[in-house]
Amino acid sequence: MNRVKMGLGAGLAVLLLTSACSSGKQGAADGNKAEAEKPKEPYTMKILANGVKTEEFEDRFRELLKQKFPHVTVEYSPGGKGATINDMIASGTIPDIIRTDVPTLVTGYLDLGLGYDMRELVQKHKYDLKRFNNVFIDEIVDVVRTGELYGLPVPPYFPQALYYNKDLFDKFGVAYPKDGMTWDELYDLAKKMTRVDGGVVYRGFSSHPTNLLRDNPYSLPILDPNEDKLANPERWTTLFNNLKRFYEIPNNKIESTATLDGQAFAKGNVALMTNQHSVYLVLPPELNWDLVSYPIMQDAPKLMPQRGPAYWSISKTSKHKEEAFEMIMAMLSDEVQMEDSKKGITTTLASKDVQKALGKSHPIYSKKNMDAINFYPPIPYTPKRKAGLTDIPGVTQQNLLSQSFVDVAMGKKDVNSALRELDEKLKAEIAKEKSK
Repeated sequence: MNRVKMGLGAGLAVLLLTSACSSGKQGAADGNKAEAEKPKEPYTMKILANGVKTEEFEDRFRELLKQKFPHVTVEYSPGGKGATINDMIASGTIPDIIRTDVPTLVTGYLDLGLGYDMRELVQKHKYDLKRFNNVFIDEIVDVVRTGELYGLPVPPYFPQALYYNKDLFDKFGVAYPKDGMTWDELYDLAKKMTRVDGGVVYRGFSSHPTNLLRDNPYSLPILDPNEDKLANPERWTTLFNNLKRFYEIPNNKIESTATLDGQAFAKGNVALMTNQHSVYLVLPPELNWDLVSYPIMQDAPKLMPQRGPAYWSISKTSKHKEEAFEMIMAMLSDEVQMEDSKKGITTTLASKDVQKALGKSHPIYSKKNMDAINFYPPIPYTPKRKAGLTDIPGVTQQNLLSQSFVDVAMGKKDVNSALRELDEKLKAEIAKEKSK
């Protein structure tokens, strides 16, 4: 009997002990679960995306951020008058996330003391930078040349393409252009399509000389990376001569400015146009257009000239750097970029699937040859100025360049004189910068 009692007592003790242990484990688990389910502390994340309209941000990112970060109030600003980064610094409302770009990364971000190296967060999150096209990562790293990573590339970037007016080709019974053409083939086609019919002048070719020359197939910079002068005048001579001949075709006169020539195609009397593919480039709905790959120069690499993207950067002053990085990862995810691509927004990812989806859900692009945009890989960026050398704002450089070409195309100057004067103007601008 006693043995039985002892046996029962021992069994009960074991059961109680087991129960207590189980209860302890369950209690710990419940505690962890409660901790995990504990509401996160609400806060406000300020985002400044210079030049991106509020409607675009709302369409691309607002719902995503609301779902993934319900405890966060996202305060978005498109910038503009009274809301520049300098205005925000002056008012003490510095954003956590800033949309930067390479041309203004130094003056509009680093020089303001806002630069934050994202490498530590990349390592912490084991974030794969190889998912991006390496050209875009390499370019922002090369700005400072000491290894820091001050941003991640956000779509879109702006690749060059060749647009054509299908109605004009049908009207004159000429075969449409094709992917993979050379500049010489394009020149022959432009001559065929330039004509006067029924008293109406039809131009065979137009371009936007500013972005065509700046985003050239040699990745040739305007200002020499190592000296205070125009970079490689011989190569600029080649580029000027290649483009000049199109405006020497009778009845294919260039407009008075680079901008106006870039707008000529939209009027319906121009057969061909080189320009960037951009969701911000609006062509009239009645214009029956399509596009093919950008033409190749014989001695240049078979790559597509392009203007690089903007970047999501984090402010050094932010108290929410970790969360800002998580938001940036969400906005640059494969899912978001796939949706962007379907809308016609060129992806910064190396993913072929995302690239192939370009324009698929867009009411206009879905009917166009959008494969032309990815016919060639993006060309590497132009070399940056050597550290310590005085630089000139990119906008100033490209305006001087395009005006020099327009003077040539209008017959006001020969190529050699125009480039010599461009060199002198660049040096004068450098002198101005040094005197500040």
